[in-house]
Amino acid sequence: MVTKTIKHSIYAALAAINLLFTKLAIAEYGMNFPEPVTPIARDIYDVHMLTMGIITIILIIVTAIVLYAVFTFRKDKGYEADQEFHHSWFGRWSWVLVPFLVLLIDLTIAGKAQPILEFLWEAPKEECSDKHQANDKCYDMVVKIIGHQWWWEYEYPDLGITVESRYLPEEKAGRDYLRAVDNNFVLPVGKKIRFLQTSVDVNHAYWIPELGFKKDAIAGYITETWAEIEKEGIYRGQCAELCGTWHARMPAVVEAVSQEKFDAWVKHKQAEKQKALAEAMSNRVWSKDELMVKGKAIYDVKCAACHKPDGIGLPPVFPALKGSKIATGPLDEHIQIVLVGKGTMPSWKAETDLDIAALITYERNSWGNNMNQVVQAKDIKQARVHLAEKKQ
Repeated sequence: MVTKTIKHSIYAALAAINLLFTKLAIAEYGMNFPEPVTPIARDIYDVHMLTMGIITIILIIVTAIVLYAVFTFRKDKGYEADQEFHHSWFGRWSWVLVPFLVLLIDLTIAGKAQPILEFLWEAPKEECSDKHQANDKCYDMVVKIIGHQWWWEYEYPDLGITVESRYLPEEKAGRDYLRAVDNNFVLPVGKKIRFLQTSVDVNHAYWIPELGFKKDAIAGYITETWAEIEKEGIYRGQCAELCGTWHARMPAVVEAVSQEKFDAWVKHKQAEKQKALAEAMSNRVWSKDELMVKGKAIYDVKCAACHKPDGIGLPPVFPALKGSKIATGPLDEHIQIVLVGKGTMPSWKAETDLDIAALITYERNSWGNNMNQVVQAKDIKQARVHLAEKKQ
């Protein structure tokens, strides 16, 4: 019985070894870290491969020792266990040698990793000229990453641009569901970029594997790191900090482009912002149809993820708007909730009066609510004044 068990073990071991050398095993070698596109990510990849090489050697040695012991010291060969092994030279000194070898391996890996961590937290020092300077470090560009439940906000302080990035529902994202967003984080290649990260609610963590860093975004605190992207492309990541119910629906997508494409994108975004500000500042009275179209566009981007496109919500966390007391109740209460926020819903105070007016108009006249009410920007402006007076 013992002999048959040993034979089966040998066959299984030989089959596993044979599999390592098949084309299938070679193909699976491609299942590794994604291709690094920054110097830091490349260095991290090299440490990873060094670690995997050491692990492979250890695996081979340990497996060889185990197989040798199984074949040499098995019972059916009449071998009897050495009861005095612990008194031998190896029996005594192995308790020192083995931990020493393990520590040596750990220090080898740590010795390679330490300079990379220092390089990650400190950008190379050079003459700053017209570049950004922070703590004697020079950067071509500074961007700010703000984590929300559950979406990302990107600010370009020197360009006057802010981009909101939310996950795309499955019907729009297709195969990239939970890895695609409505607005990518656009960055130029070949530039040293300083990333400032924070959060407005709970802790988040911005992680793009190809860029080589994962940094926490902490409420009330700013963390920083940097990167220099070397290759154009789309790089996907996600929030890597458990941040609540929809943590899985918080992907992050960086789109690295040439400087020419980036400049064109910046001009387009600045023009969009100027147009939106001009509309918001005008005293124009909008028709119901115009507000409904504008409100639907805003709702689909900023509200549909929680309250669903058909307004039925996801109770009890995200209540329904269809037939709700808010969307069919007093208008001033509806405006107040949007401006102030409630529960997991953030305040909309930073949005323009026109956008809030369009959104509320849409919510009060959709999904069978049919309140036949039109809210103008002036109504939101007046509501802001009333809220300010209450606080005083």
